[in-house]
Amino acid sequence: MSSEGLFGMLLETRPIFKNREYLRPSYTPEELPHRDEQIHQLARILAAPLRGETPSNIFIYGKTGTGKTASVKYVAKELERVSDRAPLKVEVIYLNCEVVNTQYRILATLSDTFLKKLKNGRGKEYLNSLGLPERVPMTGWPTDEVYRSFFVALDQERQLAVIILDEIDKLVQKSGDEVLYNLTRMNSDLKNAKVTIVGISNDTNFMEYLDPRVRSSLSEEELVFPTYNGLQLKDILEKRAEISFVEGALGNGVIQLCAAHAAREHGDARRALDLLRVSGELAERMGADVVTVDHVRYAYEKIEQDSMVEVIKTLPTQSKLVLYSIVLLMERTPRRVVSGEVYGLYQELCRHNGLEMLTQRRVSDLVSELDMLGIISARIVNKGRYGRTKEIKLNIHPTQARAAMQGDYYISAIDVLALPRQLTLA
Repeated sequence: MSSEGLFGMLLETRPIFKNREYLRPSYTPEELPHRDEQIHQLARILAAPLRGETPSNIFIYGKTGTGKTASVKYVAKELERVSDRAPLKVEVIYLNCEVVNTQYRILATLSDTFLKKLKNGRGKEYLNSLGLPERVPMTGWPTDEVYRSFFVALDQERQLAVIILDEIDKLVQKSGDEVLYNLTRMNSDLKNAKVTIVGISNDTNFMEYLDPRVRSSLSEEELVFPTYNGLQLKDILEKRAEISFVEGALGNGVIQLCAAHAAREHGDARRALDLLRVSGELAERMGADVVTVDHVRYAYEKIEQDSMVEVIKTLPTQSKLVLYSIVLLMERTPRRVVSGEVYGLYQELCRHNGLEMLTQRRVSDLVSELDMLGIISARIVNKGRYGRTKEIKLNIHPTQARAAMQGDYYISAIDVLALPRQLTLA
């Protein structure tokens, strides 16, 4: 078959999507259902400096998929739109701290934003007269020099800098809270400009990690985003489906099932939208004209498997060795394996890698943790006079689990053929 014939056939298939991008987390809709209260609260806080009042720092928390980032971006966009009529211009800088996760990179990114703005407005000569560079390199400068560049460039105009630090807990875990201390104290030294920090986190215990001085500054105003219930998720999906799918592409019960799955998993709207999108993509690949509840069920299984793979990649090495022992045993027998077999193979893998060997009790705890994560199912069975043991079953295909662990040095170094044969055979 020619490539033209292949793609021609695919293009002739009736489309399901109008625009699938509207179902992705990166899209910020014009309207955010069931978040009016949080949006108005946020707007009231951020409007204060536009009236000449001292701005407050804001800390926002709630579980994943509760609309925190979308609401903040929505309010920030509206704020920029009306700032022309206010005494202060507004510059919104959004930073995802999972990516920009060190003090240096945060300050360098902020510096570059305002240096570029100053250069475009007043020219290179003006920057030179202030002793400022055109841009800050992403490595190599003293941190206090980077901070000075940001501070001086920012304070050249009457403006409000709204600095949104999404996943702020990732920044603190990696680099500490010094940068937050500096940013939250800037207003006492700035003469023309003002700064508001908006921190966003999924971790409700995040404040406990901070120095008390930073904690009091950052949480001057706090907003909690509650989880969505099933009916609210259904509303969100219906509104998004209108602009994402062609008319008649969704069968009966599809939206309700996507909403029900997400409501059961802590009211995560992002999860619900992903499930609806993947259901549509599976239907499209199968050549179907309509997305059905069967497509949703297939999509749910696929997403579960994909998220499990991501969890496996982040496991500590000892947990991976325990899981790898289970995988090797499961690849060679259709029955459930027992904890004694797992521990025997785990010991051999530790010897193979020259790693410290955990006790059988600690390995049993790691098996329980893998069970809690849903990667395996473990149940205690009574063997009479032989005592009790755990019977273990993998909830993910062994090949997928193995592939997810190959990035770990100790796992990739294992030569299965060099292991004693009796250990890997049931």
